[in-house]
Amino acid sequence: MIKVGVIGFGFSATVFHLPLIEATDSLELVAISSSQGASVRDAFPNVQVFSSAEELIQSADVELVVITAPNDVHFSLAKLCLEQGKHVILEKPMATTGREATQLVHLAQDRTLILSVFHNRRWDDDFLTVKTLIENNQLGDIRFFESHFDRLRPVVRERWKELPVPGGGVWFDLGAHLIDQALTLFGLPRSLTARCLALRDNSKATDYFHVMLHYPDKEVLLHSSPYSAGPNSRFHIQGMRGSYVKHGLDPQESQLKDGVSPKNPSFGIDNEESFGVLYHGSHWSRIETEKGSYISYYEGIAGAIERGEPVPVDSEEAVRVIKILELAEKSSYEGKTLSVSEAL
Repeated sequence: MIKVGVIGFGFSATVFHLPLIEATDSLELVAISSSQGASVRDAFPNVQVFSSAEELIQSADVELVVITAPNDVHFSLAKLCLEQGKHVILEKPMATTGREATQLVHLAQDRTLILSVFHNRRWDDDFLTVKTLIENNQLGDIRFFESHFDRLRPVVRERWKELPVPGGGVWFDLGAHLIDQALTLFGLPRSLTARCLALRDNSKATDYFHVMLHYPDKEVLLHSSPYSAGPNSRFHIQGMRGSYVKHGLDPQESQLKDGVSPKNPSFGIDNEESFGVLYHGSHWSRIETEKGSYISYYEGIAGAIERGEPVPVDSEEAVRVIKILELAEKSSYEGKTLSVSEAL
């Protein structure tokens, strides 16, 4: 069994990481660091509790540390883990700058340690379906790819993700997912044009983005708005042979919030009314959404540690995400299209 320590006991840890770790047969949760010590002990009475991340990293008997702390401390905590000989999983985004992310990659390589980022939405049910449609040439050569992560959140909340801090704002939060998915499918674009804005009253951080990735043979649009009150568009993909349209979000997050175990047979299964539609000219058909599988990420991490299998999200792939995040912010600030080669 691989002994695991988790830094943080907020939304990301309690909804995503802790349930997935407990459901992964090769992993054993042994330590958590949090300022909410009493709450941690109530939820996990058999787990060692540390009051600080640094204490867990330096003192806990763990092989793998999962960091769910705010983005601006990802670099310092991951660096300390690697220096202590621990494998590391970072909540996305990997760091707040490409320079920091690259330093972590080199340190992990020098220590022959696994460094990975929780880009879990590679295992969303709808994204897995899109990958299959593209791989099976059901759409033909892709010419336009539109990916949304919209929500109805018109009022600013009191939380660090909505503050003007390094790595704050919805672009570094949700944008990291959409970039990772786009790069997984199509690789790096040639250039990009971005609008990253604070649209809500009293908003001090990016809460809206509209980012175009320019490829030689296609356009990719990544979009998020806090004013989406109706059914949310997720994917709209146009190819030489057909189009695919999908609404709604993968169910795994809501299931985890409701306490559904990742081992439950119903976990990750989309509702039939949310199935996407494949159009071939005047003919159309509903496409059953593939089963989502966030646990595949942690199973992959276990396989990489125990058997030397490929890491499910390679750290160098995560660095590319950070550099695109940074470049898009620059594009938005300067109001112009920028070459991706500037960021690499």
